[in-house]
Amino acid sequence: MTCHSFHSKRALFLWAAAMAGLLLSSSVVSAQEFEIKSVAEKKIQQLPPGPLFWRIDNFSTLEQANAATGPSTLVAEVAGKVWLFTLGPKDGSSPGGTKVAEIGPVPPISAPEYLLRINSVGGPPGVKTPVHTHPGSETFYVLTGELSQKSPHGVSRIPAGQFMAGHGPGMPMEVSSSGAGDLRALVMFVVDATKPFSSPAMMP
Repeated sequence: MTCHSFHSKRALFLWAAAMAGLLLSSSVVSAQEFEIKSVAEKKIQQLPPGPLFWRIDNFSTLEQANAATGPSTLVAEVAGKVWLFTLGPKDGSSPGGTKVAEIGPVPPISAPEYLLRINSVGGPPGVKTPVHTHPGSETFYVLTGELSQKSPHGVSRIPAGQFMAGHGPGMPMEVSSSGAGDLRALVMFVVDATKPFSSPAMMP
């Protein structure tokens, strides 16, 4: 092997290694996506009389939370805590629970059957969802970081410890992690159970 041939092959090897490193770093960046995990859901035939609010309570144990459940409540364990989510009238209470927030009024919907769902969402700064719609409303409570929701009405930012009642059915939206640290938030949905939970959309 000539010296020139050796150096040519070494240069080619180094180039290939550099490209492999670049591709690997790109794949790591692209792997950081907006995380969405359903932690509780149920279907109900009828909503409580409105106007409706989402009430969030913490309980010491899962057993205590389950003992306080009703037709329009959901229980979940998230971020090391036990949560009870109740869709009902304003100023309600759950025996044995510590009220965290009461958010509403929830935009009204009418459907043959309703899906109540709680999602745990988040991710590092900069990650975002595709533009999409839901056949109902979503309500946000932020645990850490900052959540932003972009819609045709503008951009709403929600810091940790704060909350927001979302828009009504069919509203195009993009949700993102916009703070300096990782986002973790709870999202409460009441949607038409007979339609797709989420659909791709375009921002007008």
